[in-house]
Amino acid sequence: MPALAFAHTGAGDAHGFSHGFMHPIGGVDHVLAMVAVGIFAAQLGGRAIWAVPASFVALMAVGGFLGIAGVGLPFVELGIVGSIVVLGLVVALGWKNAPLGAAMALVGFFAVFHGHAHGTEMPADASGLAYAAGFMLATAALHIAGVGIGLALGKLGETRAPRLTQALGAVVAVTGLGLLSGVI
Repeated sequence: MPALAFAHTGAGDAHGFSHGFMHPIGGVDHVLAMVAVGIFAAQLGGRAIWAVPASFVALMAVGGFLGIAGVGLPFVELGIVGSIVVLGLVVALGWKNAPLGAAMALVGFFAVFHGHAHGTEMPADASGLAYAAGFMLATAALHIAGVGIGLALGKLGETRAPRLTQALGAVVAVTGLGLLSGVI
């Protein structure tokens, strides 16, 4: 299977907090998924604005620790790229009435794959806690950016906001399909 994601180049040079922080930011796959989580949370509103991203970060940490511990997880790259497609579609289709628990479970499922990728790429000489703190903080920052985008789009009015948000979700989903097919 071709390499599906750009951020997964191996474990050679990544170490410590700064490299853990840069890992999610360094790949279009992670950036798209994390921002889509934030936009989805903003679409849901209320408690989802913090609970959906928080569930992603928490379960990503679980996946990261599994990866650091060397516990195998099948289909990691497919799970990551699938998260882009699914989360893009969730935003594009305007799944605004999702139960909070279902939204948290959906993003949490994909978070395990993202975390596992981060964890397996931590070099042996790095501090696991510093590296994990870095990728968790970067992920939270990307979620905050997504929430900000979602809330800003929501202020554009009842007619333009949904169309722009849906178009953005469609771009994310199509980009995910491009990554999946190897076109991107």
